[in-house]
Amino acid sequence: MLSKTCEYALRAMIYVAQQSKYGTMVTTKEISEKINSPELFIAKILQQLSKQGFLHSTKGRYGGFSISEMEARSSLADIVEAIDGDKMFHGCGLGLAFCSETNPCPIHNEYKEARDKLYEIYGKVTLNKFRNGDSDNELQLKRN
Repeated sequence: MLSKTCEYALRAMIYVAQQSKYGTMVTTKEISEKINSPELFIAKILQQLSKQGFLHSTKGRYGGFSISEMEARSSLADIVEAIDGDKMFHGCGLGLAFCSETNPCPIHNEYKEARDKLYEIYGKVTLNKFRNGDSDNELQLKRN
């Protein structure tokens, strides 16, 4: 359901949020190593998210990325929508343009229920959950 770009974005943002609780800036190299992603790709994703106000970016020798308390109020749904758009939470399960409440496709009602539940799940989890969480419970962000 999530694009590869969105998966990398979520894992990167979670990692940055975890490290930001210590007041540390993290580099794209460190992030890419910790989440097992291509460095240039993750740099592009994080620059996009930085421009949209999801995290702070500093250039230079001691630069990197961090997430403030205010930025950590963003939900995982906010990040998904910033990267992949709102189709996962509001689109037709078959990708049909004509599908709507008044003209539903064959799976509309069941898919809408699942889609709404996904939005609820991703929407209630903010980056603060990772930023302020117990460091002993840091997620393993590398994909198997």
